[in-house]
Amino acid sequence: MGQGGEPRRVQAYDGELGAAVARAQDGDEAAFAAAYRMVQPGLLGYLRGLVGEDAEDVASDAWLEIARDLGRFKGDGAGFRGWTATIARHRALDHLRRQRVRPRSAAGLEQDVLDLPGPHSTHDQALESISTRRALELVRALPRDQAEAVLLRVVVGLDGPSVARVLGKRPGAVRTAAYRGLKRLARQLGGTGAADEGVTDDGPRTLGSRNERRRPAAV
Repeated sequence: MGQGGEPRRVQAYDGELGAAVARAQDGDEAAFAAAYRMVQPGLLGYLRGLVGEDAEDVASDAWLEIARDLGRFKGDGAGFRGWTATIARHRALDHLRRQRVRPRSAAGLEQDVLDLPGPHSTHDQALESISTRRALELVRALPRDQAEAVLLRVVVGLDGPSVARVLGKRPGAVRTAAYRGLKRLARQLGGTGAADEGVTDDGPRTLGSRNERRRPAAV
């Protein structure tokens, strides 16, 4: 399936997430659980890249805050993913300050990526490559700004402007970091032409070799 169908699939997925969030804000506990299932795998994978084995504890703290402040959230499904990623990042940085350790680029990420329920439609080719031990070792070796940009784009599934808001950086800086990180991964993984396609604001364009793009996963 060509790239023309990607925005519609992503919009459908985020529409489903946004609807669940709206119902959760009205007190529907089942809807909140559904939103959690859609967001948690990618969020946990991202936190693994920051705090390693402490990711689940940090994620629990983040979800407590998310549940507490849910009524204040305003936005759609894509906005909710960005909002939850921002909260999780703040809790991770608090944790790291308490521990006085340096954030790790992607330590412990492998199992969380492999446990994702399915491929993310916009980023599935990059995710398939990153879901290998070899690629994860390369992600761990990336500079932190590149690693975080790649994780937020590919694992959490945020677009460029959303990643910029989470990281508190300009979209151009995030686009450059993601491009450089993906280019380095593509080169070292033996990708042909993938890096030269660059990274758009809709998402990184590929590291894998498959042509078929599939339905969005629960990120």
